[in-house]
Amino acid sequence: AMTLGKHVYCQKPLVRTIWEARQMQEIAKKARVATQMGNQGTAQDGLRMQAAQVRAGIIGNVTEIHVWSNRPVWPQGHKRGASKPVRDSIDWDVWIGPRPMRDYAEGYAPFVWRGFWDFGAGALGDMACHQMNMTFMALDLKDPVTVQAETSGHDKDIFPSWSIIKYHYPKNSWRGEINLTWYDGGKLPPADLVGEKMESSGTLIIGDKGKIHIPGDYGSGGKVVSGGVDIPEVKFDRSPGHFEEWVRAIRGGQEARSNFPNYGADLTGMALVGNLAVWCNGPEVQWDAKKMRVKNIGDFSNEKASIEELIKPTYRE
Repeated sequence: AMTLGKHVYCQKPLVRTIWEARQMQEIAKKARVATQMGNQGTAQDGLRMQAAQVRAGIIGNVTEIHVWSNRPVWPQGHKRGASKPVRDSIDWDVWIGPRPMRDYAEGYAPFVWRGFWDFGAGALGDMACHQMNMTFMALDLKDPVTVQAETSGHDKDIFPSWSIIKYHYPKNSWRGEINLTWYDGGKLPPADLVGEKMESSGTLIIGDKGKIHIPGDYGSGGKVVSGGVDIPEVKFDRSPGHFEEWVRAIRGGQEARSNFPNYGADLTGMALVGNLAVWCNGPEVQWDAKKMRVKNIGDFSNEKASIEELIKPTYRE
């Protein structure tokens, strides 16, 4: 669509693999079309203000982030189920698309495809573009250098029922190193770390001058739960509204914040690096974002081909 000059709005998960995120980015740049990913929280002034406050140092130098999700809301960690005749309402060849052909099973449609490695991106792909969004905006969390995951285990067909994923980001020109931990499937950070009642999803940002606890999925409405620091007035670019941003860009105005070239694809690709660690289930994965490769791929000799397939997929004819 973009190569035909069409403006594109795409819901999340934007893509399934890291290479595909880069392709969306590069094609959008080349085609010079207006694009937007469907992570609506990006347009909320509350999220933008919170990101600006964190960036301005409201809790000092941020060193640690915890993000927990109530996903998945579909079955994960189970077996695919027995092969069955394809429903009359489904063109199975078209539904499979570019992925390897297999028999139909009731577990795929209409919604739970998100929990299959070949079709979706699991709980992380579903919600990280919402729940990591504010900290991504605030702290330039584009390229982790290591990721490591603990999970319930999986059969390389279906994502695990729960996972805990640790991202490490190096320091940049204006902030220090940051460790981010993602939890899904009912796993939560330690209650005493948060210091107050937690909802089933939320974010905790820890700095050397205090903590911010943000309940829910969208990264706004947080409050300082320790530190007693002053909350500064901050300037930020207010949004006219989520879809209004995209329409404005189509009409030749300012681009939508969550456009593919400069935001949405980077946020998606960053999240999907975590799924490499989920696949490996235990060992640390060292990531080279510039070259889009696992630096210590030699440590995964039996998994080399499957890891590379998760980075850049092979398409069925």
